[in-house]
Amino acid sequence: MFTFVICFLAGTGAGLGTGFAGMSAAAVISPMLITFLHMEPYEAVGIALASDVLASAVSAYTYGKNKNLDVKNGLVMMASVLCFTLVGSWVSSLVPASAMGGFSTWMTLLLGVKFIVKPVMTTKESMTAVDPKKRVVQSLLCGMLVGFICGFVGAGGGMMMLLILTSVLGYELKTAVGTSVFIMAFTAFTGAASHFVIGGMPNLWVLALCVLSTLLWARIAARFANKASPIVLNRATGVVLAVLGGAILAVNYLT
Repeated sequence: MFTFVICFLAGTGAGLGTGFAGMSAAAVISPMLITFLHMEPYEAVGIALASDVLASAVSAYTYGKNKNLDVKNGLVMMASVLCFTLVGSWVSSLVPASAMGGFSTWMTLLLGVKFIVKPVMTTKESMTAVDPKKRVVQSLLCGMLVGFICGFVGAGGGMMMLLILTSVLGYELKTAVGTSVFIMAFTAFTGAASHFVIGGMPNLWVLALCVLSTLLWARIAARFANKASPIVLNRATGVVLAVLGGAILAVNYLT
């Protein structure tokens, strides 16, 4: 029963973060499984990435059905993210270890505060006014930056993409989240597959509980997000991120 409660809570937080903000499930599920179930970090990350695959895919489908998904530029960004994640990982292996472990968590918390204090109110009209060729180049360059940072730090992909899409590329919030979860579905699948091939199959009971609870809450959050007004979505996204960031920090530093 304890395992069920922990997995359900982890999946709830991860699903809400994914559906509302394109946040990686690994940021929520991994620390909870490691802290409360004493699971090996590598196995916990593999389960979190596997949970991310279906949750991101169903969220992307929901956003796409509501015309809040930029597939063309999402594919360009995804290709550069995947390539430069490898580059970032290689560079990271050459430099001394740094105190970057809490980067993703602090970014989640601060980005949540940012959405509450300064909402993203870009409209689709102004977003689509950008020259298509310029948008492709921007997507390529920003994907390189996101991929390198994620590979170097080891986390933060979903949050980095959301920040870049809204603040640098000028995406409207719903389209930014939809494009982010679209990319995350593929990157999470790649990560989960590599973890299971290298480390073997994880605890199937924990895997099933995390996948199902994350999928359920991601679906609920994505449906709500696509029907909400921009200001309500900004506030809801901000609150979810701030609460999740604070909770993960508490788990990491108070236990």
